[in-house]
Amino acid sequence: MINIREGVKNDLPRVLELIKELAVYEKAGDQVDNTVEQMEKDGFGANPIFGLYVAESNGDIVGIAIYYYRYSTWKGKRMYLEDIVVTQEHRGKGIGKLLFEQVINKGKAENCSGMVWQVLDWNEPAINFYKKYYQAYLDAEWINCSIDLSKH
Repeated sequence: MINIREGVKNDLPRVLELIKELAVYEKAGDQVDNTVEQMEKDGFGANPIFGLYVAESNGDIVGIAIYYYRYSTWKGKRMYLEDIVVTQEHRGKGIGKLLFEQVINKGKAENCSGMVWQVLDWNEPAINFYKKYYQAYLDAEWINCSIDLSKH
C-alpha cells in the first residue's frame, strides 16, 4: 500500500537522504550542498519556492517528487518537475508513476499550461518511463546552462 501526500517539514531529513541517493545514482554524489535547514526555509518559509510530495510505504518515505513553477514567455505558467526519486528497492512498483501523476494533477489544478523536466541522456530507465506519458516530448536540441552564484 502506497500513500502519496504533501511533504511536511519533518520529512526533510529523509527527503535530503533521497536527494543524495539520486545524486550518487547520477554520478554526482559530491555535488549536493543543500541542507535540511535550507530546504526548510525554501520550502516552508514565508515565501516557499518549491513543493513536495512524498510516497510512503508502511510509514516509511520511499519516494519523493519536488516541483516548482516557472514562467515561459511562449507558454505562460508551467510546472517544473525538479526531481522524482524512488529508492532502489521500491522501483518498478508504480511509485514513480503515482508521484509523476500527482505533480501533473497539481499543475492542472494550478492552471499550468504544461510540465517540463530534465533527464540525463544515459538514464535509459527514466527515459523509457517518461516516454510512456502523455506523448512526452524529449528534446535533445537544447543545451543546459548554469552559473554557480556562490562562486561569483
